[in-house]
Amino acid sequence: MASNEKARSAAEIVAAEWSAVLSFGWDRIDPAVPRAAYQHPALRELWPMVSHGVLYLSRCTEWPWSDDVGTAYPLAKGGYRVRRESDNTLLGEVDTMEEAYELIAATLPEGCGPAVVGTPDDL
Repeated sequence: MASNEKARSAAEIVAAEWSAVLSFGWDRIDPAVPRAAYQHPALRELWPMVSHGVLYLSRCTEWPWSDDVGTAYPLAKGGYRVRRESDNTLLGEVDTMEEAYELIAATLPEGCGPAVVGTPDDL
């Protein structure tokens, strides 16, 4: 497969998953959360997944997903704690989900580009 065909396929796969995640209702996640992340072009290129009401973003489309992109966890007191699992770094605590996804976009791994078809070994 030519590299541009593979890239287009990855983009199509990611776009289809975003379409699904953006259609989720309150039974899966607060619908405003994926919409806030989707506002950032760099985040929109990553693989989205939802578990336990939290949106996770990966640089690859297959399990095990990458864990080097920050994740916003809602706090009981309000606001969000943003962590990066790969090095267990607290990126910060912010008041709004918009600020959380701004922080995630600003702290993407060096050289982070669109998600690739595959696992972290393919990055």
